[in-house]
Amino acid sequence: MKTTGIALIIIGLVLTIITSFSFFTKEKVVDLGKLEITTEKPHSVNWSPILGVALIGIGGIALWQGTRKK
Repeated sequence: MKTTGIALIIIGLVLTIITSFSFFTKEKVVDLGKLEITTEKPHSVNWSPILGVALIGIGGIALWQGTRKK
């Protein structure tokens, strides 16, 4: 439980600091035999920093449950 809690806290911190990323895909526009024209289309993935804060909280609870004495 301790390692899961620590991992969730680290992932939550990363998701809170970095709230989006972008990537490009290539798409064929024209394909006429030897002539080929492609274009790059940008895509972005965004998420709320609240997701990171929630993961930090869940990781804290998991860490606390892992360190409790039985």
